[in-house]
Amino acid sequence: MRSSKTGLSLVLVGLLFVATSSWATTDAPECMASGRALSIDNGQVLKWKESTPNQFLARAYVEGTVVTVYPDRNGHEHFAIRIGNEPTDMLEVVYNSEFGEMPTPTVGMKVEACGDYITSTAQTEAYPPSPVGAIIHWVHKSPSKHDSGFVMLDGVLYGYTFPQGSPKKGH
Repeated sequence: MRSSKTGLSLVLVGLLFVATSSWATTDAPECMASGRALSIDNGQVLKWKESTPNQFLARAYVEGTVVTVYPDRNGHEHFAIRIGNEPTDMLEVVYNSEFGEMPTPTVGMKVEACGDYITSTAQTEAYPPSPVGAIIHWVHKSPSKHDSGFVMLDGVLYGYTFPQGSPKKGH
């Protein structure tokens, strides 16, 4: 009788673990680029980072791990993720907090991000260069005809809540 109770306890613990895990994880929406679904492609982004001029723009879908968190600027979270094996294989994620609350990322969190990639190596009129040389932004649902993006931290989706008074154009 004792072994059957132990077995039943293990089954219940397993079911509880599976149920709890599913609450914390959301499937990512499709990452779209002009009507075409993108796959995660860190290698392509690293090629753009090495070979494109400042302000080069393209759609990207990447995954990585948070390595640095920068101070919030004007309602935008900024953090760097490592997307490759080399120390310089990083990309800065810029998240507009108007599109839903997101916890402050912490080093080690797993990230998926879909949005607009921009090579950012030099000052522009409006923005300083990225500390890591490239950004991905517009990582939220779009209130306009622009393709929507998203960010996932440790399997939880952020950026899919429209701000009050939508639709609002912004990034």
